[in-house]
Amino acid sequence: MKDRFDELLNETQDAVSEFESFAPDSFDSTQLDLSDRAALRRVIGLSTELTDISEAEYRKLRLERVVLVGVWTSGTDQDAQNSMAELAALAETAGSEVLDAVIQRREKPDPATYIGSGKVNELKGIVKANGADTVICDGELSPSQLRNLEDKVKVKVVDRTALILDIFAQHAKSKEGKAQVELAQMSYMLPRLRGWGESLSRQAARAGGIGGRGPGETKIEIDRRRIRDKMAKLKREIGEMKTARDTKRQERLRNSIPSVAIAGYTNAGKSSLLNRLTNAGVLVQDALFATLDPTVRKAETVDGRIYTLTDTVGFVRHLPHELIDAFKSTLEEVSSADLIIHVVDGSSANPLGQIAAVRQVIRDIGGEGIPEIIALNKVEIAQPETIRAVLREEPIAVKISVHTGFGIEDLTRLIEASLPRPKIEIYTLIPFNRGDLLNRVHETGEVISIEHTEAGTKVRARVDDALAAKLKSLEQIAL
Repeated sequence: MKDRFDELLNETQDAVSEFESFAPDSFDSTQLDLSDRAALRRVIGLSTELTDISEAEYRKLRLERVVLVGVWTSGTDQDAQNSMAELAALAETAGSEVLDAVIQRREKPDPATYIGSGKVNELKGIVKANGADTVICDGELSPSQLRNLEDKVKVKVVDRTALILDIFAQHAKSKEGKAQVELAQMSYMLPRLRGWGESLSRQAARAGGIGGRGPGETKIEIDRRRIRDKMAKLKREIGEMKTARDTKRQERLRNSIPSVAIAGYTNAGKSSLLNRLTNAGVLVQDALFATLDPTVRKAETVDGRIYTLTDTVGFVRHLPHELIDAFKSTLEEVSSADLIIHVVDGSSANPLGQIAAVRQVIRDIGGEGIPEIIALNKVEIAQPETIRAVLREEPIAVKISVHTGFGIEDLTRLIEASLPRPKIEIYTLIPFNRGDLLNRVHETGEVISIEHTEAGTKVRARVDDALAAKLKSLEQIAL
């Protein structure tokens, strides 16, 4: 096994050296060199060795043996390598064993077979040599691309979207999460159903009479109708669950409780940060998409103001639109937040690329314009130049390590300073029998001064509109 790995590594290094010698023409042309465009290149550094032997023995029974394929259309060679490394991590999270990975440079994916038609036979040889049973493509393939590539390489072909949907299906735990994933899978599946001609047609009922006999619905038509019916039912169920979620959110809004959403790339440390800030006890795993169901916890500022912290599903580059649509009710926890804590994995190869991918999803769900704090996590293992690059690009950023606790106090102070502040200043006497109002002033307002008298509690504070209206009924004291 080691000899084979060394051989693959040498081939990869030779391929990279060959690529580095490529130089474009003197003019700024986007046309790629023919030989470079046609080449399939091995991907560096993909290892699937599991450190936990018991886990390896357990997973051996259900592993799919896969070869990864990517088409590199733009960016640097390192960008292409990073993208394939992420695809390998996704494949392993789904329970697959990555045997090999190749990438082809092209102006755009081949419309018929994703990679160039002349390279499909080379891919077939790689699949056969490795004993693979699945090919995973780093992109969303059209139904015809999936069918053509599968027919030529003679093994199952899966695209990036289907892979992410499969991971979500494995990790969904709640009723709402399972319904959302199933809806997303069906949305993806509907245009990709494959029919096999008239052999699958069904005869119409005998009572049809003249003009009513002959082929009825084909099996593919029946399947499509059933999927549409099931999707309609899932949408109704998710809508009912959304109503309950909206009710809780509206209750928080009525009480003027600020909300802070923890968002970020998958496996950046969002759940760990929530646990560190609130002792929430949320599941933490070193795995992609370990969290699918949002967790809301109460937090408190130094001066006693209450706010909520919400852990959300992780994002990823090219997150499937089917998932964004299905998880819209869950993602509203981000789009309706007063502040976003954007957790970034400082140890990743391309943290700025991850930031851009997360912000694209936030824009897609209507969260653009919400104040944002970059929490650069895992700085204890990050490269210093990577940290400096992020801090140069992101002025509102804090270096933290959820693992060691470094920077958590700085982040907490920045969160408290960034929360929306009450605007209406009041000066009133609150009777002793209205302790509920005094408590709300402490929880949702900013107390400037407080004095206990025989008649009640004199309070000068800044509060929100709703609380100010309630306090108007009380005796006003001149400023």
